[in-house]
Amino acid sequence: MLDDQLPRTGSSPSGAGDIRRRRRRGLKVVAWSVAGLVLVGAGGAAYLYERLNGNIHSVDINGALGGHRPAPLGNGAMDILVLGSDSRSGANRVYGHSSGARSDTAMIVHLAAGHRSASVVSIPRDTLVHRPACTTAKGGGVPAADDVMFNSAYEVGGPACAVKTVEQMTGLRMDHYVEVDFSGFKNLVNALGGVPVTTRQSINDPQSHLDLPAGNHTLNGDQALGLVRTRHGVGDGSDLGRIQLQQAFMRALLDRMSGIGLSTSPGKLFSVADTATKAVTTDTGLGSVNKLMGLGQSMQHLSASHVHMVTLPVQYAADRNRVVPIPSQAAMVWAALRADKPIPAAATKGSVADEEKVRKVVEARPAPTPSHRP
Repeated sequence: MLDDQLPRTGSSPSGAGDIRRRRRRGLKVVAWSVAGLVLVGAGGAAYLYERLNGNIHSVDINGALGGHRPAPLGNGAMDILVLGSDSRSGANRVYGHSSGARSDTAMIVHLAAGHRSASVVSIPRDTLVHRPACTTAKGGGVPAADDVMFNSAYEVGGPACAVKTVEQMTGLRMDHYVEVDFSGFKNLVNALGGVPVTTRQSINDPQSHLDLPAGNHTLNGDQALGLVRTRHGVGDGSDLGRIQLQQAFMRALLDRMSGIGLSTSPGKLFSVADTATKAVTTDTGLGSVNKLMGLGQSMQHLSASHVHMVTLPVQYAADRNRVVPIPSQAAMVWAALRADKPIPAAATKGSVADEEKVRKVVEARPAPTPSHRP
């Protein structure tokens, strides 16, 4: 994905400062959600708060995994496992048939102490890993297995098994868990009024129902979902290319959040907050508006320029449709996060995930900030 900065507009110092301020605001959406409840008045706030609280679905990861886990870092740093589920149940049936749900997207978000900087590590879904023994949602047992795809952990044991697999891979405790499915992602993009991007080449992938000519676009929810799912429209058709697109779109999404005036439009703010809380499943540690607000407030000084995105360093397996971690370099990534330090450039150098195959195919396209009448 794109590791460079989002494009800047405006040449004056004041213009650059405005853009930086908008980007900082883009990372405070959760905190704004609660602030918006205050703006609409005390009488309505209680109702709206309860509605948002009731939207959130949470799972008890701590209860499922017990005490045999890595210790928290203890310095205020935080690690969050973010998964995108490819479940075809419920509203997701329109995206086709699947025998089960897997983690189509996986990112470890490491918030450094003070939450003023962050590292994001994408784990390719096709990475061959050791999956530990897990318990299913119905209480049954799933034996440990070697050389299985990473995304099978979610399929056989749900969120708790995915977290357990990541913790054993990394030696890091996942302090929190956040999951978004197809419909939730699409609805969030639509609630934001679309996400502006620029494509530097045409992208056509019938399997993800995406057909975009080169140029400027404001992607609606279906188009955005097609973009982050496509494997055959760009690059070599691998999951590695898709990860780069996902990271590029994440930057565009943050840029969009920063530029649509949520903080000055209570109605728009509530609409986005209502959609966002319906879109996610969290661990019980984030399972309320107050808890999400606390996380959002802790990130109020985190700017987009201090978010560093990488992909787990990997090499092709014997089956080139699969990848395996490069042991020494993966160890550098996890050691950096455990030490709460930036990931060194040497950790990803030479990884097949670090090649320039689809870099800069998609970029954020700054959209004008709308005016809001009183």
